[in-house]
Amino acid sequence: MEFRWDASKDYRKLYYFMTDTKRLKRSEYYLVLKPKDRNTAILKLTVAIPKSFDTKIDPKFVKLCYMKEGGMLSRTHCEQDIPSAVEVASDGSAIEIFPATPVPTGKTIGVYINLFNPFDMGMYQFNALAQAPGDVPVSGYLGSWLIQVDP
Repeated sequence: MEFRWDASKDYRKLYYFMTDTKRLKRSEYYLVLKPKDRNTAILKLTVAIPKSFDTKIDPKFVKLCYMKEGGMLSRTHCEQDIPSAVEVASDGSAIEIFPATPVPTGKTIGVYINLFNPFDMGMYQFNALAQAPGDVPVSGYLGSWLIQVDP
């Protein structure tokens, strides 16, 4: 259950899936962007991570891919990798992904991350910011993944 004191229009909830929610366990994160979550191609995707999410993110274990969203009968998984360069900020506050070519709209994409969950349990808000091709290099807010880490 999720409850927000201020349910403003400036917050958009995004779908995610993780293989293990327990603290300090290795987990695969699938941060999903559905076609309805974006209306332009993506030149650069930034995942802003809160400073309290204290774990090491290795860029070798991060990739951008076309996703197959799971449900009752199938798992969420990557169908096809999107060639891209990945950079993680030295303080772990952001993951920047630069696709080789702009990622077109109309398909479900996602960020796959393989990491160890942090020691501290709680809820962590990851924000998605995307830069569209064009004259003005400005990143726009796409939405947020509210990640839950259990004891």
